[in-house]
Amino acid sequence: MKTVCAKDMCAGCMACINMCKKSAITIVDDYKTYNAVIDEVKCVNCGLCEKICPNVKCVEQVNPIFWKEGWALNPEIRSNASSGGIASSIIYSFIKNGGYVASCMLNKGEFVFELTNSTQRAEQFVGSKYVKSNPKTIYIDIERKLQEGKKVLFVGLPCQVAALKNFSRNQDNLYTVDLICHGSPSPELLKMYLKEKSVDIEELEGLNFREKTSFGLRSVGKNNGFPRIVDMYTYAFLKSIDYTENCYSCRYASQSRVSDISLGDSWGSELSEEEKKKGISLVLCQTKKGEELLKKSNVELFDADITRAIQLNHQLEYPSRIPSSRMFFFENLEKGFDFAMKKILPKEYLKNEIKIILSKVGIRR
Repeated sequence: MKTVCAKDMCAGCMACINMCKKSAITIVDDYKTYNAVIDEVKCVNCGLCEKICPNVKCVEQVNPIFWKEGWALNPEIRSNASSGGIASSIIYSFIKNGGYVASCMLNKGEFVFELTNSTQRAEQFVGSKYVKSNPKTIYIDIERKLQEGKKVLFVGLPCQVAALKNFSRNQDNLYTVDLICHGSPSPELLKMYLKEKSVDIEELEGLNFREKTSFGLRSVGKNNGFPRIVDMYTYAFLKSIDYTENCYSCRYASQSRVSDISLGDSWGSELSEEEKKKGISLVLCQTKKGEELLKKSNVELFDADITRAIQLNHQLEYPSRIPSSRMFFFENLEKGFDFAMKKILPKEYLKNEIKIILSKVGIRR
């Protein structure tokens, strides 16, 4: 099997698929790993896939100019966001100033990237997404807009930002925001988990992974759904159990960043408890473009404690560590997601089942 980057190290950015003119590359997802596999019959050995792969060609990373924490001044934007709403505020401001924004949303059961200049459509970008997304043709779409002289803002994971920078030849009007990332599981794991709960992801209008400090899956919209509960899918994610292999050696988990702005949660902030409940974002600005984005956005920022920020966001120093239970999780996965979690964490699984029962009893009342 010939792969674009080292075997099992593919991040699933899919820039190589966007680049290949011969349609010779496919992503093979086996739950545990991603691999960008090359069809050697179709391949003409042009080497373009390797030139834009963020694991093969390193992208320049720079240290932040400043570290801040804060929130969107619009209370509705802040309320709807997982954290302080800084990302949404930047996105809406960018569109209102004539730009296009590319980010991730749930569409027909799949988390995909879309490019839009509609603030209404961009509302679908809101919220944390604890699953690998599918960029599809987003790199091509962005490059076309840039060639037309349009300004484009890309909001995604560091590996996706790096892939876009390798892909694009017209970066004067390109602005980038990366989301501080723990790692991400295969979307097939999410589908498996939901199916076990008799939920068809394709029938969901939306899927919420988190609200402020309340973690857990909750459906949005139709009746084919469920209330929020601390579920085993979320537990596996928070414990770094089910990420794809590459995430544990991510080269972009460091203080030096690939984007204009990096956003995350300002855990442990010393601002008031009231503000913490409303959500506080961590903001790292690396470039003049980043400063421009923040100045044009309706946000309030304060100096952040860098030491505390790094301590509580280890991805700013090193990738997530592989837990010892990960191997046993995947060994038992063929019998189901819940079975695998019950096998490796029986006490936690039982506690979660009790919470679900109590939650259902509470709903009936």
